[in-house]
Amino acid sequence: MADPSPLNRVRIVLCGTSHPGNIGASARAMKTMGLTALHLVNPMRFPAADADAMASGAVDLLKTAIVCGSIDEALAGTVFAVACTARSRDLSHPVLTARETGARLVREAAHGAVALVFGPEQTGLTAREVSRCGAIGMIPANPDYASLNLAAAVQVFAYEVRQAAEAVASYPQQPYEAASYEEVEFFFRHLERTLYDIEFLDPKQPKRLMQRLRRLFHRTRLEKEEVNILRGILSAAQKPTKGSNS
Repeated sequence: MADPSPLNRVRIVLCGTSHPGNIGASARAMKTMGLTALHLVNPMRFPAADADAMASGAVDLLKTAIVCGSIDEALAGTVFAVACTARSRDLSHPVLTARETGARLVREAAHGAVALVFGPEQTGLTAREVSRCGAIGMIPANPDYASLNLAAAVQVFAYEVRQAAEAVASYPQQPYEAASYEEVEFFFRHLERTLYDIEFLDPKQPKRLMQRLRRLFHRTRLEKEEVNILRGILSAAQKPTKGSNS
């Protein structure tokens, strides 16, 4: 049976957080909006007394937080993720406002777990971490001073998710099954391997082809059946053709 609340399917993923107090403050921001799933990717210090102190009444979220060794581990099982960043990026994914992000996440949560991904306070998300997400979420702020601390950013996005969830009590299930994060990542690896095999991709000069292809396929929101079809095509492309000497 589907989870009745999309809020229970929204993960907050904090990557490389340097100060444990920001983890605690983010947990407090989450709990005020009804979000409970916290994933931490390689935090510099956790658990820590500073995190507990800043969490106030949200220490329970810290106790159930999942510490991961990579962004892939943190996003395992999700069907959609948004990279929350204020930095403009080349070869960027579609950019959503915080409000659009909330609505999109609630819609996608009808099909499985979704995630909001945040980077370290000083440097933000890496290009690799952003590439694992289907869109970028940005807070429309003062262009001359768009700096928000981590917990404040989490609070804004969590608020928009809650508002979207309350505005629409339930979304009708769509007649398809969304591909999981792992299935899409296996497809990308298969695609890259096939492009090398058919000598379309030069391993010495790969440039940004795979980044562009990731962006293209993320825009389509691949279904499970579509991933199976695409991987079948790739497998067929890797087979020697009739009459070949191989």
